Amino acid sequence: MIEDALAAHGLIARGGFNFEVAEAAPTALSGDPAKAVLLVGQAGAAPWPHFMRWRQSKPRDLANPLDTWSREVIGGIAERFGGRAVSPNDRPFLPFQQWAMRAEGLKPSSIGVLLHPDYGLWHAYRGALLFDHEIEIQAPDKVIHLCDTCVGKPCLKSCPVDAYSEAGFAYQDCLAHVRGPTGEPCRSLGCFDRNACPYGTAYRYPAEVQAFHMAAFAR
Repeated sequence: MIEDALAAHGLIARGGFNFEVAEAAPTALSGDPAKAVLLVGQAGAAPWPHFMRWRQSKPRDLANPLDTWSREVIGGIAERFGGRAVSPNDRPFLPFQQWAMRAEGLKPSSIGVLLHPDYGLWHAYRGALLFDHEIEIQAPDKVIHLCDTCVGKPCLKSCPVDAYSEAGFAYQDCLAHVRGPTGEPCRSLGCFDRNACPYGTAYRYPAEVQAFHMAAFAR
């Protein structure tokens, strides 16, 4: 039933788990430590049409509109199913990436984004539902980390300013380029390194979605 409620907004359940007894879990709806977490996210750009319809009725200068939409939608679903909704951008930050790796068995790619065996780099986690009770959920299958089998590593060779390397992400170099006079292709088409990944291309975000995220990054 939760899956149907999420699907109405282009969202999907992204796995979850029951917290261990001695684990420091965030609080659930009751105020007690949560017993379980269910991650909510997307594959490809499925939520985009739903988000854009919602955005038409909102002020054009609304700050962080995608986060606001995600909180509104996931919060409504949490209310329906007796959970507490949390967001990756809530303060203090919750360990969403660690939760995702635990829930779906994923690992970071060479450019940091978690690499999914089907979706490649074209997926995201929009929030999570915390429950006061344990949930029945299947443990993730063992996932082959596709970066380990990728010989050419094109994701480390396509950026105009070599922002990604084995040494990590040169954030300031990337930001200066995206904001600068030669950064228009990145602003309109998205990250060249991310687009160079050969996996999950059927789920690649359309150019308008990538431009939206790049504009948010550049701000």
